[in-house]
Amino acid sequence: MKLLLRLSREAVRYRTLYIVSILATLVLTLVNLTAPRVLSAMTGLVERGVTPQALNTIAWLTAALAALYLLRILFRFMSSYLSHRAAWYLVGDLRTKTYDKLQRLHLGYFHDKQTGDLMSRVINDTRDFELLYAHIIPETITNFVTFGGVLVVLLMINWKLALITCAPIPLILISGVIFSKKVRPFFRVSQKKMGEFSGKLQDNLSGVHEIQSFGRESYEAERVNEKNFEHVRAMLYALKVSAVFHPTVEFISSLGTVLVVACGGYLAYSEGLSVEDIVSFMLYLNLFYTPIAGIANLLESMQQSLAGAERVLAVLDAPYEIADRPGAKPLAHVQGGITFDHVSFAYNEESPVLRDVSFSCAPGKMLALVGPTGVGKTTLTQLISRFYEPDSGRILIDGQDIGDVTVESLRSHISPVLQDTFLFNGTIAENIGYARPDATPEEIREAAKAANIHEDIMAMPDGYETRVGERGLRLSGGQKQRVAIARAILRRSQIIILDEATASVDVETEQQIQRAIAGIAGSRTIIAIAHRLSTIRSADCILVIEEGRITEQGTHDELIALGGSYARMHDIQAAAATQGGVA
Repeated sequence: MKLLLRLSREAVRYRTLYIVSILATLVLTLVNLTAPRVLSAMTGLVERGVTPQALNTIAWLTAALAALYLLRILFRFMSSYLSHRAAWYLVGDLRTKTYDKLQRLHLGYFHDKQTGDLMSRVINDTRDFELLYAHIIPETITNFVTFGGVLVVLLMINWKLALITCAPIPLILISGVIFSKKVRPFFRVSQKKMGEFSGKLQDNLSGVHEIQSFGRESYEAERVNEKNFEHVRAMLYALKVSAVFHPTVEFISSLGTVLVVACGGYLAYSEGLSVEDIVSFMLYLNLFYTPIAGIANLLESMQQSLAGAERVLAVLDAPYEIADRPGAKPLAHVQGGITFDHVSFAYNEESPVLRDVSFSCAPGKMLALVGPTGVGKTTLTQLISRFYEPDSGRILIDGQDIGDVTVESLRSHISPVLQDTFLFNGTIAENIGYARPDATPEEIREAAKAANIHEDIMAMPDGYETRVGERGLRLSGGQKQRVAIARAILRRSQIIILDEATASVDVETEQQIQRAIAGIAGSRTIIAIAHRLSTIRSADCILVIEEGRITEQGTHDELIALGGSYARMHDIQAAAATQGGVA
């Protein structure tokens, strides 16, 4: 019930459609309850002998019966269409709401999640709300109203026979409660397995190049098949439990019919129960047990629907760990000064990433971060954008604690260029303009020129209208990086973060990217992460990070003279470059 009440809050915006649909359902039920009474009345007239007056009454009853059947068509349409309309609009809203919640959750939420599983929650699990609101709830109301109405009619016909009819109901209710408790965990497992299958499928389709390159098609086909049939087996197990439950309910209902037939015959003999009443009772008896059997079927659908709803609500109810604090103000008039004041951070308590980090970067300066992989360089930059909150210490921009400003305004002043550059499946112009939707074509071209990518674009057949393919597949690594730099430049943010922007490109492309970076240096604050030290030789300050701490800092020449970790890294790369040149 708690889950149903929680779901009802999501559907309240469509209450008008639901109310009209439920009213239509109630009228439809009344029509269904009236029709057998008209038929039994006609039977009574025939039993007592057909006279001219009886024929006239039968004609009127026939017309009334036809009118009832026409009304049934009208109200069945209203009940079905309006409930489906409300339900599918609800599904659409929930898909948007779930996606919106996902894109606003902190990055840590996604560490143990598969993209395919989250997609399954947005697409597949939300679809179960349609089943709940367009079928289960309206049909449940119909069944309960039908059951109650038929029970009243049966009591009016013969209360003794009606009580005998109700004898199996407690057994049906008990079996329904047991079934509900048993079957939902199985449907929950089935939904989870579907998410895992979606995750595996998404993973493999994204990595199809690697699969083909290493000849792992057969191996991956087997793994996909395994995930696929894990879901199939989980669903079949849940359906096996249902397959036991439904015949049980049918058998118990049949016992009620047997009791009515036996006792009805006895009452006809002992108390003179009329043929009209017996026919009427038998017609209503079918209506009496049909909703009970219907509820049994609905219980299965409801357990499946609620299992999916739980997975959707798990996303919707996930806490926002990164949110505006009370009284947070927009960050305005940013110059780009950055200060870390004794900042520490860990993804979990056992593995600290940053330990008591302090430094300052003046506006318009270039700060470089170097060090081994996994020492916290990228994490440091993500803390600046508040993708994570520091465990202790403060981060300030122009002297303002970033925890006291709104997240949206903070990120509007920071533009990232990541090593794994993501481009949307659109045109080059659309990808550059993504940072500023109101940018003019001329502004997009100027940003491309500043990023040293304009000439490459103009050499393409469709120029700026060239489609880049999924994740920029049709562009080279260097071209994608420079498109990303153009995007960052176009945004006009005072802070630009370059995370390994030249890690996966050749020397010539690296030089082009360096020229692009040099073009914006001095006008923006640049935080650059680099393994290639040649990229950051001109940085105003270089921080060497090891095991989460700053161990060295200074300019390139100062760190070389120091003869520490930075100097060793420089010597190793210089030797490697020399050997490469000799080769």
